Amino acid sequence: MNQVRNDIRNVAIIAHVDHGKTTLVDALLRQSGNFRDNQVQDTMLDSNPLERERGITILAKNVAINYTDPLTNQIIKINLIDTPGHADFGGEVERVLSMADGVFVLVDAAEGPMPQTRFVLKKAFQHELRPIVVVNKIDRPDARIDAVVNEVFDLFVELGADDETLDFPIIYASGRAGIASWKADVKGTDIKPIFEAILKHIPAPHGDKDKSLQIQVSSIQYNDYVGRIGIGRIYNGVIKSGQQVTVVKRDGTQVKSKMQQLQVFDGFGRKNADDAAAGDIVALIGLESVDIGDSICDPLKPEPLEATEIEPPTLVMMFSVNDSPFAGREGKYVTSRNLRERLMKELESNVALKVEETDAKDAFKVSGRGLLHLGILIENMRREGYELSISKPQVIMHKDKETGAITEPIEYLVVDVPEKSMGGVMELVGNRKGELVRMDNRDGQVHLEFTIPARGLIGLRTRMLTATQGTAIMHHNFHEYAPARGEVPGRANGVMISMSNGSVNAFALNNLQQRGTMFVEPTQEVYEGMIVAENARDNDMPVNPTTAKKLTNMRTTSSDENIILKPARKMTLEQALEYIEEDELVEATPQNIRLRKQLLTETARKKAGRSRATEPMEV
Repeated sequence: MNQVRNDIRNVAIIAHVDHGKTTLVDALLRQSGNFRDNQVQDTMLDSNPLERERGITILAKNVAINYTDPLTNQIIKINLIDTPGHADFGGEVERVLSMADGVFVLVDAAEGPMPQTRFVLKKAFQHELRPIVVVNKIDRPDARIDAVVNEVFDLFVELGADDETLDFPIIYASGRAGIASWKADVKGTDIKPIFEAILKHIPAPHGDKDKSLQIQVSSIQYNDYVGRIGIGRIYNGVIKSGQQVTVVKRDGTQVKSKMQQLQVFDGFGRKNADDAAAGDIVALIGLESVDIGDSICDPLKPEPLEATEIEPPTLVMMFSVNDSPFAGREGKYVTSRNLRERLMKELESNVALKVEETDAKDAFKVSGRGLLHLGILIENMRREGYELSISKPQVIMHKDKETGAITEPIEYLVVDVPEKSMGGVMELVGNRKGELVRMDNRDGQVHLEFTIPARGLIGLRTRMLTATQGTAIMHHNFHEYAPARGEVPGRANGVMISMSNGSVNAFALNNLQQRGTMFVEPTQEVYEGMIVAENARDNDMPVNPTTAKKLTNMRTTSSDENIILKPARKMTLEQALEYIEEDELVEATPQNIRLRKQLLTETARKKAGRSRATEPMEV
């Protein structure tokens, strides 16, 4: 018989990027009475340096808060599970939702539900989790609270929510101010209504501690001292520290193992425990070869749980050893062995990633959920001292086994833009085979929703910001696989390629900047085959950016004019990956991101007869 653990609540938080999820959790931690003020920093859960820099959640994290129920004086342990808001980290989302019994759906009072909210909410409904809607940032001057609540209701209906789910509780909050209220017109004084909602509306975990042990591993952490740490929820049974268990892998194979140490979550960290029962979220230390999706069972009577299905990757790129003339100058790890070891290590915890060997011994085919997903991996590798070359991202096409029809991933794209710039957005998305689904006017801002091939999104953000003078706000997430929509145009402009090695000269740039947009600055080192600028025309052009002014003993006003250079265009890693074409590579090192041609010499390129306008498909 299933028993209910009234002393525990497991709740996940769903929110779109920048809707204030981490700030709200900070307020919950501050007002829970569990921590001193100096223990809680801002954006406490964004512990990874990249998360703090970009203001996004990449890794799912757990925090345990002990809250005393004012009615019964019982201490209730609330396990808060922070989920990433971006669809590219959906692999994290799918796993961690299996540990929760309910979810907070956090929505911005001005922006309303966004594509990423839709994506994670869809997963939550598949897990039959009870939702509580939190309308956050109610103190925004442009807040439209009633309209946002109606939009959330419409989204629930669209995602097929049942009648009970549609009768969702609503809390009105401001995470930054640390207040929440059950009514929109009554200003809250503290964050207590959120705790009340958790106790009232999030179901207590079910499970039978007398049954055979069942734990599903939802995430993996790695520690240099103890190795792999499996984190998961106990569905049935009791586990004791140091006991023997059977690890049942995803493919059904069984491995007997002894667990060295058992830990439960406590505040921001974990503490050792002698035992834990059904409903608890635990960390298991010392199990050999434990992996995400594995079941931890009783060694005498193993009864594995069904593994969580992870959606397949949608984007693929080639990671290869850096073979440019500057190879090995800046990086610490530069060989194919280093690259292989790092990618294999990433596979241990990054479940949505796929790495395949290729015919070339120094290149690997890496597939992921999107440009941001793979971009974060490359950025982490750069910071760790790796050097590598990356090819143009390609979308993974599927071939139907029965009909032979080719289908491709279609994304759901949402764009908010001022009315005057709407035409440019429609034209850009239309050219890339996007189809308009919905259009609303919100106080001079137009809200557009499209379905667009994932291929069409590569390079779209930069062009859209240019076309709208930086006013467009776009978000997207995976929608479905559908029949291929035809060819998507590539980059319209050609590039200028350095035909010499050396140091960039201001005199040379002054002559070249009239013909395009420069990517390099004076005194910067370049090599033959490196891309130094975007050409104003559609052809590639070899140039010499190292030419120095010829010295003469003549002095005239015209020859001694001051050289005024426009600032060079600096690209982030994701922008560089979106920018390149088939015959180009991004060279990523700890200090620089450079663009280059695959074949460095003009002679080799002519011999190969490469054309830029082709876009191969991966089937």
